[in-house]
Amino acid sequence: MPLRRVGRPGLLGLAARTAVVAGTATAVSGGMQRRQQDKAMEEQQAADYQAQQQQAQMDAAAQQAVAQQQAQQQAQWQAQQQAAPAAPAAPAGGGAGGDLMAQLQQLAALHAQGILSDDEFSAAKAKLLS
Repeated sequence: MPLRRVGRPGLLGLAARTAVVAGTATAVSGGMQRRQQDKAMEEQQAADYQAQQQQAQMDAAAQQAVAQQQAQQQAQWQAQQQAAPAAPAAPAGGGAGGDLMAQLQQLAALHAQGILSDDEFSAAKAKLLS
C-alpha cells in the first residue's frame, strides 16, 4: 500500500483546487460585467427618451412661436389694408406720385415676405393704381 501524505494536498489536488477557484472567479466576474452593461444600457435608454421628450417640447414651442408670428403679421397686414383705401384719397396734386410709389414698394415688400399671396398682391396693386 502506497504511503499517503497527510496535511498538504498533492500537486494534482492543488491544480484542481486552483482550477475551481479560477472558474468561479471568471463566472462571478462575467455576471457582474453583464449586470453593469445592462444597467448602463438602461441608463442610456432613459437619457435618450428624456432627450426625445425635450426635443418634442422645443419643437412644439417653436411651432407655437411661428404661428403667433404669422398671426401678428396677418393682423398687421389687415390693419394696413384697412388704412390703405383712405391714404390715396388724402393727397392731391404733385405729391401723389411719390406716395403711390412708396405704397407699391410696401406692397411688394409684403408680397416678398410672404404676407400677401399673389392674388392679394394683384388686388391691392390694382386698387392703388385705379
